[in-house]
Amino acid sequence: ADRAAKPAPHNIMKAVVSLILLAVGSSALSSTPTSSSMQQQISGQMILAPLTKGGNLPFRRLCADFGMEVSLSEMVYARSLLRGSPVEQARLRRWEGEQIFGVQIATNGVTEGLEAIRKLQESSSATSVQFCDLNCGCPIYDVTRRGLGSSLLRSPQKLHKLVKGLVDGTDIPITVKIRVGCESDTINVLENVKAIREAGASAVTIHGRTAQQGYSKDANWELIQQAVAESREAGYGHIPIVGNGDILTHFEARRRMEETGVHSVMVGRGALIKPWIFKEFKDNATWSPTARERIEVYHTLARYMKEHFGDDEMGRKKAWTFLPWHFEFLSRYCSYPEDEFAVQSTEKPLIQSRMPSSTDADHPLDVLLANRSGDAHDVIASILWESDSDEVAFRKLNEFSESVEFNQILTTGSSSEEDQVLANPLPGKAGRWNKRRGRKPGPKRSDEEIAAIRAKRALKKERIIASGGEWPPN
Repeated sequence: ADRAAKPAPHNIMKAVVSLILLAVGSSALSSTPTSSSMQQQISGQMILAPLTKGGNLPFRRLCADFGMEVSLSEMVYARSLLRGSPVEQARLRRWEGEQIFGVQIATNGVTEGLEAIRKLQESSSATSVQFCDLNCGCPIYDVTRRGLGSSLLRSPQKLHKLVKGLVDGTDIPITVKIRVGCESDTINVLENVKAIREAGASAVTIHGRTAQQGYSKDANWELIQQAVAESREAGYGHIPIVGNGDILTHFEARRRMEETGVHSVMVGRGALIKPWIFKEFKDNATWSPTARERIEVYHTLARYMKEHFGDDEMGRKKAWTFLPWHFEFLSRYCSYPEDEFAVQSTEKPLIQSRMPSSTDADHPLDVLLANRSGDAHDVIASILWESDSDEVAFRKLNEFSESVEFNQILTTGSSSEEDQVLANPLPGKAGRWNKRRGRKPGPKRSDEEIAAIRAKRALKKERIIASGGEWPPN
């Protein structure tokens, strides 16, 4: 009799969601756009991806200067946000020039997700958030071990339930970013896109790689094309599908849109390498800035960071988490005019191709700006930070490029342990990709071993939850 008197778990969940919905249904939501209006706004656009570390406000502001209209915050951990983390709170901030701004959250629970949405909408830092994006694509172990990111792709049924709960529980449009699967032998992008669209999501972004691949292989746009075609055949052609992966030039972006039928494209590394990619997309023309013009762009980024973090020692310390790091990507810039590289880009994405190396004939300043050494990046960032004008920055960087100090970096490579090679390391001369962080890697596991380990973890998770435990463990 006592058991019969207890309310069913699903009724409890409905009650909790209803209470959250009432809390969320405040005046803050009255001005949020409808799903259909948001879909129209993002169609035909080049969208800035949610970039861990790279998607800081000063960088998004710089991209907005070049015509970026749709952007996303860095990924925000819903649980940490609810616990009052100042780091997560800071990621909600929006630059006033960002026209269409979304916040990406990482969560695996409806209640937690809705509470996080309410929290971000109440935050003065996140005024006028147009949409909320659910991260289902991050492959980083620290994310997947918590049952977040790409780990959500393993069960389309559970993903459907999560997305539907978020959609039904808030008025703000919900979008979802996914990969084509977790491993190469478990590609289930069509099933996940079906689950997401039927749950009522306003849009879905597909990164054309598995979580296991990271950035090591070319993005599979054929799978993205299949998802677009299948959605249209099922009567969901009005829900935007955004294609993501290996976009470095405007002509690659246009070609992908034409060939696959995606409504929009999303860029990550391409924007980090050249923030003016949005200008190129709008103008449908390649812009090949001179070294002086690039220094002006880089100095603008340093100035935006100074304004954002503060023009003092503490501000500089905060900015140094980002500014030298950006040159790991900015140093990869090469000009790719359409008339010279359009054909080559159809054979292999330009961002995945080997970059031309510096030669003795290159001007020292060009060699400096293309250098991958952490020591060089730190000096470049310092000069940009301390320069009062573009002209001063140009002169000082020119002087450094011809200095004994920089020649030593070219000869011996970086003496810094802070070099960060993020993806696809390329061979090169001293000072270029010569060092890598991290411990010595162990023997590489096979795809079968990785699949077995992940299956074992999934069983462990189910067993802990079934016994009333908490997942992930604290």
